[in-house]
Amino acid sequence: MSSDLQSIWVYLATSPLLGLTATLLAYQAAMWLFEKGGRSPLLNPILISVSLIVGFLLATGTEYRTYFDGAQFVHFLLGPATVALAVPLYHQMPILRRAWPAVLAVVTIGAVMAGGSAVIIAWSLGGSEKILLSLAPKSVTIPIAMGVAERIGGIPSLTAVMVMLTGIFGAVAGGWILDLARVRDPASRGLAMGITAHGIGTVRALQMGETAGAFSGLAIGLTGMATAILVPLIVGLVRG
Repeated sequence: MSSDLQSIWVYLATSPLLGLTATLLAYQAAMWLFEKGGRSPLLNPILISVSLIVGFLLATGTEYRTYFDGAQFVHFLLGPATVALAVPLYHQMPILRRAWPAVLAVVTIGAVMAGGSAVIIAWSLGGSEKILLSLAPKSVTIPIAMGVAERIGGIPSLTAVMVMLTGIFGAVAGGWILDLARVRDPASRGLAMGITAHGIGTVRALQMGETAGAFSGLAIGLTGMATAILVPLIVGLVRG
């Protein structure tokens, strides 16, 4: 029996469906826990899903490349899902028309502060130049952050890890921090989540409400643009 199971596992381990199935099952389990826990931020589905998948890969000795051969289909859907954020934003156009100057100012300042604060903290703790450059773009989506890090001389893989950790922390603690700061306006809460916690934070913002989710999605794109322009410019001026 054990031999038969081993043969089945060898077949499954080489199938692209392994990664897709593991991803879907992990997320379904995470959503179940999230709902059973009263939708507590501490039971963030993405955090739980990542933990389950990492545990699964370590327990089975499956290489990440093998896993991603199947999971890349879900990865592909990130693009359409991001574009779909324009739908709730369209519904908030009356608010955006009145507030766009403030939105642009907040996003620009927030992008500088998000990256700048991380760099200053790492510098004060004795971080190397490579680490500082890797942290500078950590508050935008992974593709943009890795591209910026590579351009300015950082470590893209380290940047990707920091982006993930930043997003998870923002999704878990962002709502509480905004409550403590007495930020009640849904648009303001959404902008804060999008600027600091990008895509993962936007998922949490959508759970707060449509307006918060729409402005968080807007903040993702604008913060990415601001970071891609400002970080290389600032690094160039400092080096010059």
